[in-house]
Amino acid sequence: MKVILLERIGKHGHIGDEVSVKDGFARNFLLPQQKALRATEANRKKFERDRSDIEQRNQERREAAAGIASGLNGKSVVIIRQAGETGQLYGSVSSRDVADALISDGFTVSRSQVDLANPIKTVGVHPVPLHLHAEVAVSITVNVARSEDEAARQASGEDLTAINYDDEAAEQFAAGQAEVGSAATEAFGDEE
Repeated sequence: MKVILLERIGKHGHIGDEVSVKDGFARNFLLPQQKALRATEANRKKFERDRSDIEQRNQERREAAAGIASGLNGKSVVIIRQAGETGQLYGSVSSRDVADALISDGFTVSRSQVDLANPIKTVGVHPVPLHLHAEVAVSITVNVARSEDEAARQASGEDLTAINYDDEAAEQFAAGQAEVGSAATEAFGDEE
């Protein structure tokens, strides 16, 4: 289907471009979201008549997105979830969770703007790209942890997915090995 784009659409084109797209993409996304018009003679005339208004509206949206992006660039968000000892989450962190965390921090972001290819399923620090406008993209850091303390440790660079023994457990192990050694010496005596 041939359409006239009313805003920049990824790899398809810019405002005013007449492009061919798959029928389903046009009917289910571009036309209902008012991102394009069917390429008819009447719509071409309408587009040329309203072109300055469309470009001005796009410019305003881009500036609003750039303002939000300046506050978000390099931002870190902490999400607390339950996880096993190996760091595997008992659920997952989706784009909705990331958007909700940003909204609770006072940013205006919809979940469709969070470009999370697959849900996050492990604890750790994960980079997540956001596409606030077709021409404005920014990346944030999502820190998924089991507790606030763990999130702070992860933020400082500690890898909590590796198995770490507590100092007490290491001391108990060493003491246990010493006892085994002394018991063996008593049982078998010194063979010299």
